[in-house]
Formats: sequence, C-alpha cells, structure tokens
Amino acid sequence: MDKKKILILGGSGFIGNAIYKELCSYFDTYGTYCSNRIFSQNQQFYKYDLEEDDIFQVLEKVNPDFIISALRGNFGAQIQAHQHLMEYLNQHKCKLYFISSANVFDAYSKFPSYETDKTLSESVYGRLKIKIENMMMRLPKNKTAILRIPMVFGNNSPRVKDIKNHLENNEPIEVFPNLIINVTNDDRLTQQIHYLINRDKTGIYHLGSSDLIQHEEFVKEIIKRIGNFHPLLKRVFTTNEDRYLAALPKDNKLPKNLRVSYQDIIDHHITVE
Repeated sequence: MDKKKILILGGSGFIGNAIYKELCSYFDTYGTYCSNRIFSQNQQFYKYDLEEDDIFQVLEKVNPDFIISALRGNFGAQIQAHQHLMEYLNQHKCKLYFISSANVFDAYSKFPSYETDKTLSESVYGRLKIKIENMMMRLPKNKTAILRIPMVFGNNSPRVKDIKNHLENNEPIEVFPNLIINVTNDDRLTQQIHYLINRDKTGIYHLGSSDLIQHEEFVKEIIKRIGNFHPLLKRVFTTNEDRYLAALPKDNKLPKNLRVSYQDIIDHHITVE
C-alpha cells in the first residue's frame, strides 16, 4: 500500500515542525519553510513565502493526500492562501487539516466551549481563524478537519522558553489569575493528529486537556518543574471575574490513551535540557 502523502504548510514553525517530526517516519511527509535556511538542506521541504509565492506551485509539486495548515504570518496573505487551498480541495482528492485555536471563542468568557458551539471572537487572531474555519465549512464534510488547540506548552515551546528566559534574567513573568484555560503540549498534540490521519478522520476536534486550570496556577507548576521556586510574577487582571479561554472535547472524543489532563502536561516538564 502506498504511503499517504502529507504536506505541512508552516512546517518550519514550532507546531508545524513538531508535526513533521511525528509523521515523517510513517508517511511520505513534506513541509514548507519561509526564511529558515536550515530547512533548505532537507529535500522534503519547499520554500514558500506566504506573501510572495503561489501555494498552487507547492501543491502541484507534492500532490498531497493530506494538507496540514499550520501557517503563521500576515493575516491578509493567510486568508488568500486558504482561499486558494479551498479551490485546490474542490478539484483534487485531498483533505485539509487546519490548526485553529481556542481563540475562536474568546468573546465567550463566562464558560468553556465545545465543538459545535457558535464561534465569536473579540481578537483579530480569533477572527482570522473563524474566517478560515467558515471557508472550510463550505466544502464537503469529508474533506476537512478543524483542529482547535489551546495554549501549547512543552519543553521547547516558545511559551516555556520565554518563562525560562524570564527566570534566568530575574524578570517578572506575566500570569493571568482570572483566566481559566485548558492546555496541551507538542508531543501529545502531534500524537493526536497522527491518530486522526491514520483513521482518516474529519470534523471538528478540540485537542486540549479535558480539564481546566487557572493560568497562574499552571505557570507556577511549570516553574516548580523547572526548579526555580522564587519567581517574580506580574499578576495581570483583565477583569474582576473568572474568564474562560478553553475549547473542551465533548462530541469528538479521542481514545482514552490519547486524552490528556493538565497534570499530564505539567508532569511532562523535566528540568534536564
């Protein structure tokens, strides 16, 4: 049986590259990079500048069975690239997995959100993700999967690196005491995506922990794992009430071995680099 062919748009970014590393041993996996020269040595990577290049050229070279969009960059250029992706999907036998965000619900701060809840965002970032999700909803259901993810941690994640930098420089770390979140890390997220591809799944998936924790508590736990017990914390109160930014799984639950709790994400943080 031929290996499935997978193209990761944004394959040089933190999440895109984590997905590439998880999938490349099992599938015929390709990625795009924009400016990072390291990837030019890798035959599986194509240079693609969101603002300069036409996505069709990469798609025609690879002819993928699955496209995973983990693109970052100029929002207008992202919208245009995804409009072209929709055209391509209409004409080819191919599925699109889009890395979306819990921010598609950031206007609903009173409760967590589930897969079929209506999206509404106050942030420019959330509105961008909604716009692309809405484009995907017009395609046949068996062609797309919307993967909404919460804040991503993990030893090499930008968020954890940022915490470590602040600790080393003795600078205050911003925490949001009123913000209630769910979380994930790159390892668990990429295993979940691997499973969805293996099973040819489509639909809407919330790929985060199935439980909730306050942002401040979570960051404190991560810092304990790193081994610094006297951090400077800058407590940021955006409102006086608790505010949720959480996309919880309810309708499309993954198998038990792939589910994750916030404690799993904390325990995964080891101090050894």
